[in-house]
Amino acid sequence: MVVAVIGIGSNSVRMLLAEVGEASGEKMRRIRRDREGTRLFAGLDAQRRLSRQAMETTAAAVSRMAADARAAGAQHIHLFATSATRDAANQGEFVALLAEKSGLEMEICSGEQEAALSFLGASGGGECGVIDIGGGSTEVIVGNGMALRCALSCQMGAVRLAGLYPIRDHGDIPFVEEKARGILLEQLDRHPTLSMPERWYGTGGTFTTLAAIVRRVHWTERTYMHGTVLTLAQVESAARALADMPTQVRREQPGLQPNRADIIVHGMCILLCCMRTLGIGEIVVSEYGNLEGYVRMTYGG
Repeated sequence: MVVAVIGIGSNSVRMLLAEVGEASGEKMRRIRRDREGTRLFAGLDAQRRLSRQAMETTAAAVSRMAADARAAGAQHIHLFATSATRDAANQGEFVALLAEKSGLEMEICSGEQEAALSFLGASGGGECGVIDIGGGSTEVIVGNGMALRCALSCQMGAVRLAGLYPIRDHGDIPFVEEKARGILLEQLDRHPTLSMPERWYGTGGTFTTLAAIVRRVHWTERTYMHGTVLTLAQVESAARALADMPTQVRREQPGLQPNRADIIVHGMCILLCCMRTLGIGEIVVSEYGNLEGYVRMTYGG
């Protein structure tokens, strides 16, 4: 059976088309993935209302992906949304618009649900931790297989922090990192006896971009970054170098997708905060995340 999952994030809309069940020859076979940057979180105003333009742009991307999935033979199409939609005071209006444009009913994930989906998708099983850096929030999850010991959703996504704390050069990195640390520690206070695993995986555009930069690969080839190991020293060096570049110069860097140039250093600040606070010396990049987690949770595997 062919199924599709479309996820509306704070920075982009993504789709996974997969075959599940015995016909696939495995529990889940990925057929195709798609992504379109829509920057939904940037459409949230001071009253936490999504702008009509942000909703229309995102709905158009969802409609296109849904049509592609139907054309590819998808028997079921699932739609869920995360941080930006979760924060929106007018999420009901957004739900109605998506139903009108795409014919799909949207599920709005809680922070804990989002964290669980990221863990199931990104981890390779066994005792490990997962960090999912998004546009509006960052999830930190510790568990073993399907059993989660801790699932934190922190209000410190790359787009969110970029809107709050500008970075002019590397001298601003410690300040932004410290702001992120305060948010993370507030969440960790709820788990005073939590023990940290040795293995960690990272999912999201910050990680695949970092891997492309470290490996000197063009950003269009960053889908091959799965399994790249990033060290704390490499993240520090890349963050410092990019912070000292004007945004336009960043856009010209081969490993950096141009529309991520204004938020990438903020994503790296979040990662630096997590690695230092949680005692992570190195982290493995995973190309998989909450879309795969949704399929596994819904269909098994």
